Amino acid sequence: MTDLRHSPLDAEHHALGAKLVDFGGWEMPLAYPSGTIAEHLACRRDAVAFDVSHLGTVRVTGPDALAVLQSTLTNDLGKIEAGRAQYTHLLGDDGSVLDDIIVWWVHDDSFDVMPNASNTARVTGAIGGVDVTDTRAIIAVQGPHARERLSTVSADAAGVPRFAVGQVTWQGVRMTVAGTGYTGEDGVECAVPEGAATDFWRAVLAAGCVPAGLGARDTLRLEAALPLHGHELGPGITPLQAGLGWVVAWDKPAFRGRDALLAERARGIARRLRGMKVAGRRPPRAEQAILVGGEVAGVVTSGNFSPVLECGIALGFVPPTTEIGAAVEIDIRGEHVAAEVVKTPFVIH
Repeated sequence: MTDLRHSPLDAEHHALGAKLVDFGGWEMPLAYPSGTIAEHLACRRDAVAFDVSHLGTVRVTGPDALAVLQSTLTNDLGKIEAGRAQYTHLLGDDGSVLDDIIVWWVHDDSFDVMPNASNTARVTGAIGGVDVTDTRAIIAVQGPHARERLSTVSADAAGVPRFAVGQVTWQGVRMTVAGTGYTGEDGVECAVPEGAATDFWRAVLAAGCVPAGLGARDTLRLEAALPLHGHELGPGITPLQAGLGWVVAWDKPAFRGRDALLAERARGIARRLRGMKVAGRRPPRAEQAILVGGEVAGVVTSGNFSPVLECGIALGFVPPTTEIGAAVEIDIRGEHVAAEVVKTPFVIH
């Protein structure tokens, strides 16, 4: 693991006994000794803190910054304003999703574009800007009591509304806070300068937030039916197939991949992403076959055991005619296990 990048909080994770794994080229905590299920349930019931410093931050500034992002990304920043965040996509020429991104509109002509870890260089190449990932840690405080617990550390940070972006001062240090997350719960993500990251992390844990690893982050986002690049999004997968057409601003004059999406919209999608609930506790896994009417008709993109529902759940691509309530089967290690196509998200809070 000598070639892996490390979070500013790496020593904290080692001290807490975390299991560390390679995640997008970073050595990051998969779980702490309490385990993924306990961390997952702590987020659903109370509050947790994730280190998500592996996510990129590409800073785009200047009088042309807005125009550059508008001509490159799918969503329309004209729908929001400075001090807000927006989910969007970077597409290839064929309309497939090269990355899904959150844009933090910090000031009038200053944007922090947040790509997935392994895609930071690709996004920087597409939009320009400066990669400032190494200058900060990102600490996500999530859960129904996240704001209550965070308020004892920084009332200003806890007060940043959902999908808003603000800059607050904590112990003399300026940090950027967004009302975003990846769990289906309320909370914020705090971009803390590297030198203050350890103190802020310790303060958040002292306030009662449970440290949670990327294993719980994945099961939480699956229960919330949030897409993961490389699974529900990626080469050959368009926003329309993933059920994310709302991310596309069709009336914008141009952005990469627009023509391909218009053509797909006109002819109709060949497959669509659906959620499936398995009869029993056995967890489906990515790449397992989905059978409709006894014939292989699709593939699981993400699957796991749901700690809240206490059964297996999955996302996967199926024929576009497959409706909510349809009976399907998933080939779990050679056994065809019954499943039902269900409305997502699987868990709503």
